[in-house]
Amino acid sequence: MAIRFDGKVVIVTGAGGGLGRAHALEFARRGAKVVVNDLGGAVDGTGGNSAASEAVVKEITSSGGTAIANGASVTDDAGVAHLVKQTMDAFGRIDVLIANAGILRDKSFAKMELKDFDAVMAVHVMGTVKPAKAMWQIMRDQQYGRIVVTTSSTGLYGNFGQTNYGTAKLGLIGFMNTLKLEGAKDNIKVNAICPVAGTRMTENLMPPEMVQMLKPEYVTPAVVYLASEEAPTGCIVSAAAGAFSAAQIVESSGINLGHGATADDVAANWSKISDFSGAKHFNMGNEHSAHFFELLKNPPLVP
Repeated sequence: MAIRFDGKVVIVTGAGGGLGRAHALEFARRGAKVVVNDLGGAVDGTGGNSAASEAVVKEITSSGGTAIANGASVTDDAGVAHLVKQTMDAFGRIDVLIANAGILRDKSFAKMELKDFDAVMAVHVMGTVKPAKAMWQIMRDQQYGRIVVTTSSTGLYGNFGQTNYGTAKLGLIGFMNTLKLEGAKDNIKVNAICPVAGTRMTENLMPPEMVQMLKPEYVTPAVVYLASEEAPTGCIVSAAAGAFSAAQIVESSGINLGHGATADDVAANWSKISDFSGAKHFNMGNEHSAHFFELLKNPPLVP
């Protein structure tokens, strides 16, 4: 049975081009009323106009879909409030937030200025937190909500010249991990997409033939699934060119060295400590604590 969004309202941030545009178009094709949010700025976050978001709205409406444009910056409190008010005035509910807006300011850490760190953190982290917070109570009241945050392999695994971007992108996994717990009782599911796509933000980082192969629309099926009624929660899904995988933070089984353990003992046992053959994924912090309490039941290896 096809996934549909009839009667549902979807907000996509950063939807004037690239991934966001692809997401917005597909949600509209599947029956959603779509709010196309885009500041219309440059890749580094400077400038702005509403032409991009209005063009996507025109694509949707000319195909018989329903959409409105919004040009607010996701970092601006008043702009986010207007985004929510405009959506509620037009459609009366908010079912899905696709937090896709982002910027790049790549430099090695030695050359990066703190203003470049602040700007990237503001858009990726607070530009996800602020819309989510503004919509959270609405979703709780209607006992339904889906939020998809956008992470990156840079956050999960690192990438040269992107300390700011990587910090922000992994921060969103921490945001998701707690929000999935707080939203569970109100049928609010929170997931993360880790895309590999040829977009305005990445076209200068890869050869043209690779950009062509990694079309944004090839990522969108995972986003649509993560925003559906049947979606899981607290999952990280990677997507590229029609290939999909899931990622997790895991922890090794570990060993109990005992209260008398020294740094030398840690060094001597490092191969056992870092053995991931029996690694586990924890769904919340207290499962991690319980893991250690279980470890401590074992006889210590160091007296």
